Amino acid sequence: MAIEKKTIRLLLLEDSQNEAERIVSLFRNAGNATRVHRLTSSDDLAQAFQQSWDLLICAPSSEALEPGEAINAIRRQAKDIPVIQLLADNDSDSITDALMLGAQDALPQGEDERLVLVAKRELANLEERRARRMAEVALREAEKRCQLLLESSVDAITYVHDGMHIYANRAYLELFAYEDAEELEGMPMIDLIGGSDQSSFKDFLKNYQNADGSAELTCSGVKADGQTFQARMSFSPATYDGEPCTQVVIRAEGSNAELEEKLREISSQDLVTGLYNRIYFLELMDSAAERAVSHGQPASLAYIRVDRYAPLLAEVGLAGIDLLLTDLANLLRAHFPDDAQLARFGDDVFAVLQPGKTPEQCQDILKALLRKIEAHLFDVSGRTAQTTLSIGVAGVNEKTPKAQEVVDRAHRCADELSEGNTLKLFNPADELAAAANRGNVIAMVQQALEHNSFRLLFQPIISLRGDNFEHYEVLLRLLSPQGEEVPPPDFLNAAKEAGLGEKIDRWVILNSIKLLADHRSKGHNTRLFVHLSSASLQDQTLLPWLSVALKAARLPSDSLVFQFSEPDAIAYLKQAKHVTQGLAELHCKVALSQFGCSLNPFNTLKHLQVDFVKVDGSFSQDLSIPDNQEALKTLLASLHAQAKLTIVPYVESASVLATLWQAGVNYIQGYYLQGPSQSMNYDFSADDE
Repeated sequence: MAIEKKTIRLLLLEDSQNEAERIVSLFRNAGNATRVHRLTSSDDLAQAFQQSWDLLICAPSSEALEPGEAINAIRRQAKDIPVIQLLADNDSDSITDALMLGAQDALPQGEDERLVLVAKRELANLEERRARRMAEVALREAEKRCQLLLESSVDAITYVHDGMHIYANRAYLELFAYEDAEELEGMPMIDLIGGSDQSSFKDFLKNYQNADGSAELTCSGVKADGQTFQARMSFSPATYDGEPCTQVVIRAEGSNAELEEKLREISSQDLVTGLYNRIYFLELMDSAAERAVSHGQPASLAYIRVDRYAPLLAEVGLAGIDLLLTDLANLLRAHFPDDAQLARFGDDVFAVLQPGKTPEQCQDILKALLRKIEAHLFDVSGRTAQTTLSIGVAGVNEKTPKAQEVVDRAHRCADELSEGNTLKLFNPADELAAAANRGNVIAMVQQALEHNSFRLLFQPIISLRGDNFEHYEVLLRLLSPQGEEVPPPDFLNAAKEAGLGEKIDRWVILNSIKLLADHRSKGHNTRLFVHLSSASLQDQTLLPWLSVALKAARLPSDSLVFQFSEPDAIAYLKQAKHVTQGLAELHCKVALSQFGCSLNPFNTLKHLQVDFVKVDGSFSQDLSIPDNQEALKTLLASLHAQAKLTIVPYVESASVLATLWQAGVNYIQGYYLQGPSQSMNYDFSADDE
């Protein structure tokens, strides 16, 4: 199975849209999935800092924002974003200035291969830095956990270096009847060994230091008050504060079962209420989720928040709030059946897990709890306090992905309650909307598919040679629940990874057919270029489905041009060949986009039945340069020799029209003519005059 490359999150400081597109094309052609944001101002940069970025590439200069200002902003914000500064020349002073300012590298603009290599190096370095930071965090957490485990261990544990104590846990101090660890620091361990066993202890320690692995010794220990006891000691190599040492674990002869059981009980309890604590309750949730999946046994989680907690805390103080919570915990114990598992989940939150019941079956007992707490008068050190509850409820069932997800669902339900003393059950139908509101792109896509809420835009494709057809390319847009446009690469890449590419393609095809039929009924001889993703190229049911859809719409088959990219065609050449043959049999037209970036593009083309070829946008950049003009003319001449109709995209100014006309281009497309619009309203007749 192929491993998908990580998407590069790229910031570009470049005034020219064309140049920005060219740089993006470099990365994509190098096989990198790229998510890009072009900076337009210092405010835009500040807004971009709200997200995580992998790389900033700066043009030599920018009217929107000086490169030096952008680099300084990164340093002020302490952001780990490597910067590559492009220069107008190869002057060593300019390179030095950029490096001193804080750029990771500086190189002349136009050295594309070097730019890609430098970018790969900086991205690899960034990945290593991030991994190191995560490892450091994980190490600190592990050290904290180890320290807690040492302190709470039933076993007496000490660390010894050159025979001297350097650390002893609480159980060790208690075992030898010492009050403070400082009393033991620097004390030879042999001083705690009975006199009759000191000689054998010395011999053992000498031999152990010359050996590897673990070893055990049974001898007598001497407490601070002179009492002796028999102990079994386990020795093993260890490190403490980064220094090599020996860990000694001492188990006094006799049974510690009762003590261990007591400690286990304490470790699972909340000290204030006596209910289960959060950590132990999450273990219970994991077990409930496992039973639901393995045995189909449902369960319900009630996430119970105490209303007005902050004002209550201010009124009665910490000691008073503890009394109130203890009283509330006792009410919960009395209210729920014996098999219910109760926990204090947070400062102001309790949780109740009821096995064998669905959320709907728990409504009555939870509503009764709301009434009971609302009517209850809490006695807090002689003064009266009142509160209510907000309860979110979610079910554990055979479709439960993770126990934590159930907790999150119940938590969200409680958060959504604007007024206290009420409850809300999690509704799976609301999950997509909630996830979309939280910015989940996949949820937005799924919601758009379900509610038919994608937006189609149309950009004209203009003939330079005269044409009876009016051509438009269909472009897909997605709006967030807040009404903001989600960048197409973001949601299309996410949809592809989630396996939704085929569904999106079919949505676009059906809605394009519907709008095209309506537009043609008004007398327009219109063709639409509709995109096919790599998912559709691999979909064996596409052609039969498309045949039915076209017949139902009663549209001429050649009024649709199905377009897919050269990178997808190369990756799925066999499937693309089958699709183009099938589309030809349906009398549909086919276009190949992003053409000319592979090592041998014409080798791909000879396997495909293609009518239109849209050259890659990089070929329409900097056409004022003779070499670039020649490269485009050579490519177009080869395509025309194979009777392909050619399209040049990203036409942004009138200055390139003469060059494109002389090169024999059939069609042009770009913002100079018209940007994407929600209507097919371009006046094609103006081009014929």
